[in-house]
Formats: sequence, structure tokens, C-alpha cells
Amino acid sequence: MSLNSVNTNSGAMIALQSLNATNSQLATVQKHISTGYRVADATDDGAAYAIAQGVRSNVGALTSANQQLGNVKGLLSTTNTALTNVSNTMIQMKNLLVKLADGNVQGDARDQNIAAYNSLADSLKNAITDATYNGKTLIGDIGGGSGFGSVNVVRNEVGSTYGIGTFSGSALYGAVTNGAAITNAAGAAALITAGGSFVTQFNKVSTQLNAYGAASNYVDAQVTYNNDKIDALNSGLGSLIDADLAKESAQMQSLQIRQQLGTQSLSIANQAPQSLLSLFK
Repeated sequence: MSLNSVNTNSGAMIALQSLNATNSQLATVQKHISTGYRVADATDDGAAYAIAQGVRSNVGALTSANQQLGNVKGLLSTTNTALTNVSNTMIQMKNLLVKLADGNVQGDARDQNIAAYNSLADSLKNAITDATYNGKTLIGDIGGGSGFGSVNVVRNEVGSTYGIGTFSGSALYGAVTNGAAITNAAGAAALITAGGSFVTQFNKVSTQLNAYGAASNYVDAQVTYNNDKIDALNSGLGSLIDADLAKESAQMQSLQIRQQLGTQSLSIANQAPQSLLSLFK
């Protein structure tokens, strides 16, 4: 192929190919800088992008799990507060039962103690019925109905659950509000014997406080673990797809210079056929 041709300008074609390659590389670097990602979509690196999407899915799922655990933490805190109130109230009620178990307490003194006991029972009832969080309760109302049921909360990104049992507030209330029993010393005494219904329920409250305290600690530990795992996943994700902006900036400056030189080279190459005109003068 002749170098002195006005039909085919090889120099211009080579310069144009080089300029196009530089422009393509520059566009890629500019994308990295503008998005902050080395892999912003599947066109950058399909395999890395697929892995990144899986990691993002796990991070989102763990975040959702922590939100659910946060709701359960609120329910557990409310329940622990209620049962602590119930336990404290039952201590006062037991003190009165000890007095009522004394056959020497009669007449107005017995009536006053019975009235005080019944007043505390009403307070206990309120603690049970008010132990709700976001419309749910682990204790249940006095009728054993509304909101009563075990809780299974999703705790991680694969849908594993953590179960939390319930406590029957209605059974508790029924056992400690036996009005007929406390009218006489023998009945009151029967409630607070080792196997008495009052002592049995008091022990159940203590056991459940321990259980809900442990559950609350478990939820806290799970939330902390999930947060640590989210941080680790995000760190790995950054290493996989984040752009090295210092490196990209240096690369962009280099490519901009190459672009300018390529543009000049193309301009010079396009002027080459003009020199042939001088041969015809």
C-alpha cells in the first residue's frame, strides 16, 4: 500500500484506533471515580459483581434480623419489668398472708388485712394486663387470651429462629386471688405452705424472671454478633469491589495526557495528504 495516497491514510487510522482505545480506558476510569466502585455493575466484572450481590443480600438480611431482635428485646424488657413488679407485689401479699394465717387476727384487723391484700391483687392484675409491647405479650391477659402465645424470632440471615416461651398470667392471678381461702387462718396458711398455690406461683415468677433475663442477654449477644458480622461482610465487600481512588486518579491524569497526544497525532496524520498538493505546484 502506497504511503503517498489520498484514498487510504494509514497514519490517521492508527492514530484513531489509539485514540479510541485511550477514550475507552478513560471512560472506565471516570466511571470508577464517579461511582467509587471498581465493580459497579456486571459489565465491569461479572463474577465479582455476582459475589458482591450475594454479600449485599446477607448484609440486608442481617440488618432485618436485628430489627426483629430489637422488637423482641422491647417485648422482653416490658415483660421483665412487669414480672418484677408482680414479684415485688407478691412479696407484700405474702407478708399479709402470714398475718392472715394467724388465728389471733380477727375482726376489723383481719378485714383491713384482707382489703390490703385484695388491693395488691388488683395491682398485680394491672401489671399482668399492661405487660404488652407493640400489641403482643408474653404473659397474656387475665382471660389467657389476647396476644398469648410463644414467640419465635428470626435471628440471622438464613432464617434460623430463637424461641421464647410464655407465662400464664391468668393462672397466676387465679391462684393468688382466692378470696374464700383468706377469710380464715387455715385457708391463708395453706396458700403459703411449701406446696401452696401462692408459693408455687411465686416460685414460677422467679423462674420465669431468670428465663426472660437469660433470653434478653441472648438477644443482646445475637445483635452484637450480627453487627460484627455485618462489619466483616462490608469490609470484605469493599476489598472486592471498591475502587482505589488514588490509583484511579493517577491513571486518569495519565490517560488525559495520552488523549491530548492522540488527538494531536490524529490531527497531524489527517494533514499528511495535504503535503501531496505541493507536488502539483
